[in-house]
Amino acid sequence: MHYLFFDPGKTRINLLPFTYTRPVANLRCGILTIDQKWQQHLGTATYGYFTQEYLQQKFPKNTGTHNILINGSICPTPKLVEEIVKLKKNKEALICKGELIAVFLDEISVSSFSEDINLLHCTETEESNFIQLNYCYDIFSKNGDAIKSDFDFLTKGRTSQPIPEGTQCLYPERIFIEEGAKIYFSILNASDGPIYIGKNAEIMEGCKVRGPFAICEDAGLKMDAKIYGATTVGPHCKVGGEVNNVVFYGYSNKGHDGFVGNAVIGEWVNIGADSNNSNLKNTYDEVKLWNYGTQKFEKTGLTFCGLMMADHAKCGINTMFNTGTVVGVGANIFGSGFPRNFIPSYSWGGAQGFETFVLNKFYKTAEAVYKRRNVPFTEIDRAILKEVFDQSKQYRFWEQNPS
Repeated sequence: MHYLFFDPGKTRINLLPFTYTRPVANLRCGILTIDQKWQQHLGTATYGYFTQEYLQQKFPKNTGTHNILINGSICPTPKLVEEIVKLKKNKEALICKGELIAVFLDEISVSSFSEDINLLHCTETEESNFIQLNYCYDIFSKNGDAIKSDFDFLTKGRTSQPIPEGTQCLYPERIFIEEGAKIYFSILNASDGPIYIGKNAEIMEGCKVRGPFAICEDAGLKMDAKIYGATTVGPHCKVGGEVNNVVFYGYSNKGHDGFVGNAVIGEWVNIGADSNNSNLKNTYDEVKLWNYGTQKFEKTGLTFCGLMMADHAKCGINTMFNTGTVVGVGANIFGSGFPRNFIPSYSWGGAQGFETFVLNKFYKTAEAVYKRRNVPFTEIDRAILKEVFDQSKQYRFWEQNPS
């Protein structure tokens, strides 16, 4: 069987800027990315993606004779998996309230795939309780439930590594430590949710951690970090200071003091020392956030909403982000004062104004960052980031109206 994750069109736009550089199913919420969750549930098979054309070389389709396409914004449950694997006939589909969840397609029909459920033979799912990412702020606001779900699935029937001597714990039975992880004289409080310590992760001296919390493989918490749930520290990240309900994707750094809360931090991001984001308006009003679909700031329904910072973005020391700030891919922010709360991709500057972070300089920075982590910066990566540069030009208003 070939399982392919498709990007639901409108949802993919609502999840920008994080879906500029990855398919929807490659978003992380909880311990795992959505595609990793499905792979854990479905087991050995061939997996692929129906995503944007410029992403397909990095995330190939891998279609076959028998294909089941799965909505990449939806996290699996045992019931959904049971219903999906029962799909056998061409164009037999599973839906929820008019939205396509999954469809079986043969090798001919898969080439003309459409989300239009009127063209399919549909059955309504019996599952009423699953996690779905519809907007970028769902990534942090649903992270607690996702951590609990992933924790239960990944640790079922397994035995944790022993808790190291000198580590203080509340509810140690809700703490799971993978092989090679190191914890030094820290406090782990799992009273509000589980704590997952990934393979070869490191928690340095004096850290205080409240669940639900996950730190993924080869990631680290710096000394005296204060981490509130529901927070995920992605693979190879280094995090310090004060953090509250944040999802860090891979290879990102917030190594110093400063507060980040109710936020999503993409891959290859670096947050300068003593940088902070506001996550609550002084008026306690509902937070509005830039929406790429409607091209305006939209209500989130949230009182607490901080920073959405896409892949390869950087900020200098003492950067201050206002409540509900969206930072695009490859932006580089520095200087005093609060920058605007929608910063387009490849912006260079801050509160005093922006210019364009030109591609050859951006590539030089990216190559240096990848080299420090012994990761190759490939021509495929370069091509994806060039396409994002071109697509995001419309938002760099200073290019449209040069002075």
